[in-house]
Amino acid sequence: MAVPVIQQLRVGAYIMKQKVLGNTRYPLVLMLEPLFRCNLACAGCGKIDYPDEILNKRLTPEECFQAVDECGAPVVSIPGGEPLLHKEIVQIVEGIVARKKFVYLCTNALLLKKKIDQFTPSPYLTFSVHLDGLKQEHDHSVSQDGVYERAEEAIREAVARGFRVTINCTLFNSNAVPERVAQFFDHVATLGVEGVTVSPGYAYERAPVQDHFLSRRQTKELFRKIFRIGKTGGRKWKFNQSSMYLDFLAGNQSYHCTPWGNPTRNVFGWQRPCYLVGEGYAKTFGELMSTTDWDSYGVGNYEKCANCMVHSGFEPSAVIDTVKHPLRALKVMLRGPDTEAPMAAEIPLENQRPAQYVFEKQVKGFVDEIHSHKAEQPARAKAS
Repeated sequence: MAVPVIQQLRVGAYIMKQKVLGNTRYPLVLMLEPLFRCNLACAGCGKIDYPDEILNKRLTPEECFQAVDECGAPVVSIPGGEPLLHKEIVQIVEGIVARKKFVYLCTNALLLKKKIDQFTPSPYLTFSVHLDGLKQEHDHSVSQDGVYERAEEAIREAVARGFRVTINCTLFNSNAVPERVAQFFDHVATLGVEGVTVSPGYAYERAPVQDHFLSRRQTKELFRKIFRIGKTGGRKWKFNQSSMYLDFLAGNQSYHCTPWGNPTRNVFGWQRPCYLVGEGYAKTFGELMSTTDWDSYGVGNYEKCANCMVHSGFEPSAVIDTVKHPLRALKVMLRGPDTEAPMAAEIPLENQRPAQYVFEKQVKGFVDEIHSHKAEQPARAKAS
């Protein structure tokens, strides 16, 4: 595991504090989306399918800082869209780093070389660069040729300048060939990055291509094959995530997701219930935590969650389990996930409620609200 010791200690101390306080639901990572706009249109992405009125919206630095302070999580992930498109992203990052939060700026790296002079290396700042495999797999995943080469060039530049850099890799059935994934992990080890955050993709309601996504069984079989290759070849891959989450991906743990562990704040508010499923918004973090019907979501509870094994939902569960059972986690870390034992029991799906498709209605409501505000502005100016 490549997570720095200082970060492990800070997160561990934070979890212990929550336990002492008697809190059972608390955030570990704030997913802060300051915009949805992106300079790519990936086939498996469900984050950019909005009209221009919404894609043009931005969170201000003040709104970002308020979300960080209100949430209190020790780690802040800044996804998007593409965060480097935000004109005030440097101010946002600097403000969060000043609060001693560990910031993961998620980027496709197309703008990283151009903007890197504006950032300062810090143990609290990591560039998390999106790479979904080697050149062939990645360029196919992002639906554009030449992206992989530009991203790798930016990675080497950032590492050479002393920045913390990790790789964020999402696996779909289109790039999930175990031998190729293993080759990719081998190559990543030559780039000087801290490690890889790997996860299966999530079947977003509005993803342009729906046949990209893996079932839970396919995910477990895939990762067992990948980890088996790693063991037989003696590879020393570094992952920027808990060993227990990797064990979960290999089918050895039956975790339920912890959606409140990675709450999302975006241009609409606090998203219910999680980063992946958007079915309403709260105005404050407190409202999100106290009024969301958490038990109605998750594998076995909701059809949209049936195949999810994504790190944003299950990494918090794994981290909490790690703190609760450190010796078991240490064993997995030293030996790697078991690739031969029978898999843990699947969570039954018989009683899950059917999916509700609310995206179109939500978007229409947001656009109508934007138009209403624009119509009010001239009237107010005229009245004054």
